[in-house]
Amino acid sequence: MKEPRLLIVEDEQAISHMLVTILKKENFSYIDTADTAEEGLALCKAKSYDLILLDVMLPGRSGLEICPLIREISDASIFFLTARNTDLDKLSGFAVGADDYITKPFNPLEVAARIKAHLRRRLGNTLKIDESIFEYGQLTVNTTSATVKVDGQPVELAAQVYQLLLFFCRHPNQLFSKSQLYEKVWREEFLGEDNTVMVHIRKLREKIEKNPSTPNFIITVRGLGYKFVSDEGNHEST
Repeated sequence: MKEPRLLIVEDEQAISHMLVTILKKENFSYIDTADTAEEGLALCKAKSYDLILLDVMLPGRSGLEICPLIREISDASIFFLTARNTDLDKLSGFAVGADDYITKPFNPLEVAARIKAHLRRRLGNTLKIDESIFEYGQLTVNTTSATVKVDGQPVELAAQVYQLLLFFCRHPNQLFSKSQLYEKVWREEFLGEDNTVMVHIRKLREKIEKNPSTPNFIITVRGLGYKFVSDEGNHEST
């Protein structure tokens, strides 16, 4: 089973960092980044990739210009990232060899889901990607499509709320302190007086619990932290 290799060619650092963060949380561990077309081309010459996220508007040469050059040296799939969303822009992207066209602003979780679906079709069983479907009672979380359903009905979650739920699903019946959750899900140092975790726990309960004030899934262990329980029932919470 091979690890998929990704390259992000994007000059906006905030977008590049956001994509790397989300893709790593979605279990893509091999990700390179480039700020310019020339740097992206050099990486393609030096390494082998399965998929390239290529910004159209790059300093110097554009993504449209270097896409055919990448095609000459790499068989990687190419997804364009761009704020240009007219039909002509999309046709131009596909004409030079793009496999997909993602317009900004975008949901990074949707990007991750589209990457997984594309690589699964292209590489099949040779690809090592987490495709788990978590089912706990009325709750279903599909990590491939980044979708959540409660009693069969789709539930919309903000990106970070979804990441918190995903972490809980991957660690059922384990107790985590507020600081542990913050550092594992947000991947930043916990400073002690931050209510971020509590706020996101509340938002998540409002979305997946039948009665958020008496939760079945995300329970509070007083003075210790939170636990996601994999069986249904009434549990003490604050």
